[in-house]
This record gives sequence, C-alpha cells and structure tokens, in this order.
Amino acid sequence: MTRSEWSRHLSVTVALALGTCLGGCEDCEEEAVQIPTGEQPAEREEEADAPEPIEPLPESVEVNMQKVLLGRRLYFDTALSGDGTLSCASCHSLDHGGAEDRPTSIGIRDQVGPINAPTVLNSGFNFVQFWDGRAADLAEQAAGPVANPAEMGATWEDVVARLGEDASYVESFAEIYEDGVTQANVTDAIAEYERSLVTPSPFDAFLRGDESAIGQEARRGYETFKTVGCTACHLGVNIGGGMYQKMGLVRDYFADRGGELTDADMGRFNVTQQEADRHFFKVPTLRNVEHTGPYLHDGSQATLEDVVRVMGRYQLGRDLDDAQVGQLVAFLRSLSGELPEHARPAESGEGEEPEPANEPGG
Repeated sequence: MTRSEWSRHLSVTVALALGTCLGGCEDCEEEAVQIPTGEQPAEREEEADAPEPIEPLPESVEVNMQKVLLGRRLYFDTALSGDGTLSCASCHSLDHGGAEDRPTSIGIRDQVGPINAPTVLNSGFNFVQFWDGRAADLAEQAAGPVANPAEMGATWEDVVARLGEDASYVESFAEIYEDGVTQANVTDAIAEYERSLVTPSPFDAFLRGDESAIGQEARRGYETFKTVGCTACHLGVNIGGGMYQKMGLVRDYFADRGGELTDADMGRFNVTQQEADRHFFKVPTLRNVEHTGPYLHDGSQATLEDVVRVMGRYQLGRDLDDAQVGQLVAFLRSLSGELPEHARPAESGEGEEPEPANEPGG
C-alpha cells in the first residue's frame, strides 16, 4: 500500500460541530462552518510501503461559530473564578502555546498547583483530557478547574448566577441554547472554542508534499524521531494524545529526580486506583511544544534539549548524542503552528465573527 493509499484509508474526518444545540436549535446546521487549517499541497508519493506514523492535520474542522465566539468570551472571562482574578487563559495562555511558562499552575489566592498545565491547542484530537485522563472530553475538562478550590475557586451555582446577570451573556446564550445560561451550556461553548484551536504547522505541509516546508536538519530530526523509537507513543494526527504511557518506562525517573513523590506523580493511578496505572500519564501532544515549556507533568525540564535527553534516557533507554538532540529539536520546532484568526478576543465588538478565514471550505 502506498502512502497516498494509506492516507486516504486513515484520513481523519473531524466532525467538531455538535450537530444540534443542547436546546434543539433548528438553525444549528446553518451556523456550522468549516475553519480551514492551511493550504494543502498535493501529497508526496512515498517510496516505501510503510505508512508515516504521523498524520497531517485535517484540511478543515467544522465548528458552530456562534458557540466558538461565545466560548472564546467565556475562556478569557475572570467571572468564572471565585474572586474575579482568574480565567481559563490564566493557565492556558495563547502566548505560551496554550500552556503556561511556569512549572505548575498558580490558582486562586496564589495557591501553587501540583502539576503543569497542558496545552489546549489541538486538544480536540486528544482521546481524553488532563494528564491522568480523568475527563472524557473537553466539556468535562472545562468544568473541573472552575469548581476546584485550589484552581479557580468558584462554584458553578455562583458562576451561572453571575453570568445570568449579564444581559449580553443572556442574549448570546438564548440565541444558541433553548435553556439559556447553564453549566452544561457554558462548558459546551468553551469546549467548542477549544476544538477550534487547530494550528497547522510547516511539518503538516511537508507531510502533504511540500518538500521545502522544513529544513534539512528538521528532516533529519524526523528520521531520528522514527528510528530511535519516539513514534511508539508520539504518533497520529496530534503526535501524541492517543494513549497512556509510564513515565520512566525504561529507567526509574522518579528515583533519579529525587524529592518526595506527590499525588500528581501518581498519574492515572489517582483515577483507577490500580497499581498497574501508577506513574502512567496521557502522552502529550508535541504540537507547538517549542512554546509550551517548562516540560513534563512536574515542569522540571526547562528547555527542549533538556526534555529530549530525559525522554531518550527514561522512555527509550538511550543516551542521545548532541547531533541527535539537535536534529530532534529542529524537528520539534517544525511542529509549531499558526493560531486561527478567531483565537484571540476581538479588539472591539466582542463576539464579532471573524472575516473570510472562517467561511466554509478550505
């Protein structure tokens, strides 16, 4: 089977719209739009029969733009926190690849959190949410931090009441949802916004046939990425996010790291209470990883070079040399993509629909 045939066989069709509103809105289909994720060159013909372990992002994603724009407003609104100081963007900053530039999150009243916040960019392609997979989808994930006393420190009852006192929110929710402002509708809108944050990268263009999209060092890095074994876990359209894996698969990471083990270090075990799940975490996406440091669940690695060496040693049993590290870092940087135009709040007229980039097609 050629790569072209394989790509057609395994092409990812992402239906990101929810089909109908939770309230049964009759106009939902009219509101769904296709957000293009970048120009798509013709696919390369692959000499080898083996398929590529990484799939390019889909050519476009379908979303309900009314929900996206409402979700965007909510994502940046500190009204979702108990004291009006924090928003979703406080720990998932678009300026830092949808993550944060500190080892662990800082919650309400400056409480230091136990874990590094993962990126929300391309998170709609993850098979579960959170490092330990305790949320099945983005809506469930969005509900957690708001009511966590160490994170945003609010109650959903108070948040819904607060939003219900804002006439513009009431109007926006009524246009989309039959039952107006509810917790389920708030998290649904935030989830739709996050699903729309798809970031096509130069490497996607390379996979689709543009040989000039990435440099020689990045191309060598991709070959190294495959030959040393990184693609055992970091594969598919999100280059991760599709399985759990043990931190310290080959060597004991936590013993070498030192310090006391934390609850966050237990990973999936915290959810299942199964000994076999101790220290297992959702494999993170590598998209935009250049911008999401510090790295790992504990935020212990400051640079890409650092974390590449750690992954080689503890996950692959390899002490990577300088040339390999340099190649891998060049490849990882080719995974940095562009935010869609609607990602950031409008400078004026919050809620205005963006211009042509969000029209159907692509």
